Amino acid sequence: MAGSLNKVLLIGRLGADPEIKQMVNGKSVARLSLATSQSWKDKNTGEKKEKTEWHRIVVFNEGLVNVVKQYLKKGAQIYVEGQLTTRKWKDEQSGKDKYSTEIVIQGYNSSLTMLGGGNSGGGIANDNQSSNNDDISQIPNDMDDEIPF
Repeated sequence: MAGSLNKVLLIGRLGADPEIKQMVNGKSVARLSLATSQSWKDKNTGEKKEKTEWHRIVVFNEGLVNVVKQYLKKGAQIYVEGQLTTRKWKDEQSGKDKYSTEIVIQGYNSSLTMLGGGNSGGGIANDNQSSNNDDISQIPNDMDDEIPF
């Protein structure tokens, strides 16, 4: 293979207020729960159907974390560009290995744009600072695989 690409583009609404946490290195990280939906009309019944997918977004850039903290609330519509990352962690109760797939916003190829819907304002914020990927393993995982909304 000559090359590869790991790029995710999503437009959706926040299902909860952002969660801001401190990492072991003292920097902040933001976690977002983003819903994307598609709707269609059932051919047989004419009934409107809808399917929602939930995505975990993790923001490492300090500047973007501050924007998220200050301006984003549940219901805000955003556009994100990031990379898919799967991380392994151990469930403290069962002792079993668990896996979480997240969209990471970090580095030069990532961005977060606040769109005009919901509780957000308009504007754009790009993540142009690189960060240490090893920090992701230091974040305790309070989210299990079931979205509680």
